[in-house]
Amino acid sequence: QVQLVESGGGLAHPGGSLRLSCQASGSTYSIYAIHWYRQAPGKEREMVATININDGGSTYIPPSVEGRFTISRDNAANTVYLRMTGLKPEDTAVYYCNARTLLEVSFWGQGTQVTVSS
Repeated sequence: QVQLVESGGGLAHPGGSLRLSCQASGSTYSIYAIHWYRQAPGKEREMVATININDGGSTYIPPSVEGRFTISRDNAANTVYLRMTGLKPEDTAVYYCNARTLLEVSFWGQGTQVTVSS
């Protein structure tokens, strides 16, 4: 089992920045990738960042947020970060951390709300 706890959400002004954290515990040795997703009201869940754990930490940022979002990790702290800059009102959503394990099991955190508003 893997437990994920997100933090760092809150209110930001347009153009502002936030850094979200996803701390993993439990069977963290089994994780091969961590993803950040977001879900806005009435919309489907959208993946916004990926970091691979076992290949040196390669990352993927989809075009929708490329240039504004970055993902990084602190192995010692079992924590993955999502740095968001140039925030827009359309970035308002609940942001979720997702871990995939070597047995292809998926674990989710409880989510953290990000609201971008003036």
